[in-house]
Amino acid sequence: MRKYVTKRILLMFLLLLGMSFLVFASLYIAPGDPAELVAGANATPEDIIRVRAYLGLDQPFLVQYGVYLKNLLTGNLGTSLTTRQPILQEIIVRLPHTLNLACSSMIVALVIGIPTGIIAAIKKDTFIDNLLTTTSLAGISIPNFWLGSMLILLFSVTLRWLPTGGMNEPFWTTVGFKQAILPSISLGLAVAAGFTRIGRSAMLDVLQSDYIRTAKSKGIKGYKVILIHALRNAMIPIITQFGTSFGGLLGGAIITEQVFVINGVGTYLINAINQRNYPVVQSTVLVIAAMFIIVNLIVDLVYVLIDPRISYE
Repeated sequence: MRKYVTKRILLMFLLLLGMSFLVFASLYIAPGDPAELVAGANATPEDIIRVRAYLGLDQPFLVQYGVYLKNLLTGNLGTSLTTRQPILQEIIVRLPHTLNLACSSMIVALVIGIPTGIIAAIKKDTFIDNLLTTTSLAGISIPNFWLGSMLILLFSVTLRWLPTGGMNEPFWTTVGFKQAILPSISLGLAVAAGFTRIGRSAMLDVLQSDYIRTAKSKGIKGYKVILIHALRNAMIPIITQFGTSFGGLLGGAIITEQVFVINGVGTYLINAINQRNYPVVQSTVLVIAAMFIIVNLIVDLVYVLIDPRISYE
């Protein structure tokens, strides 16, 4: 186990290194000159040249990338070209809002997706199964920005039950709960549909196992067979879906934050892209990638707690 964890941590750093290189390279060849943004609209060509030299943008690609890596190792994500503030400080302010949205959306996905997957498996090839399967397919297909807009139009503009945007409080507080309902549904519905499909498939495989038939033949009540014997063994693919879905929620939050005016990392990233604020784009993408990789590492370690038969050595 210890050997496996060490390998995964080393692999995590290699993945982050590769991600940092790809992001840095893509922004390096992107059109536009950050020096023009920093110098201002009234800057002369000589001013732009001096700013480019000051920022190190006149150095070769590998030299710039080496400086970028050196700063990362010291915990320095750089300085925003527009606000002149440390990027790490600005991300720390916004990250809780994004995590708040991602966690509340994941709760919505789990509460809806897992029970519907179990029900669809139990009611295989019935009307209920077909209805839930079709609904899950529709949930995956609906874009979250369109769904968010429709939810705002119905529940905020027409009925005036919920706020139109903003998510400034934790979702477990009274105010935060009301703010989280619409964005969480908008972002979590597609993930819930994924849990339904994965959960149904996993439960069908388990329910056809010999030990399930043995448990039923012993007279164990149906709900105990489902919840105690079947569900635990069907959790492995569901947990895998959890890891990949959380990364998807972080990516999907970029659009959802725009729709519901949430001052999170996604909004920060979009604004940086529009402003050609390359240091912010690099650092923000790297932080999102790091969270995705860490969550998947945790998911792999949880496997052995769910199923002790799994061996990492």
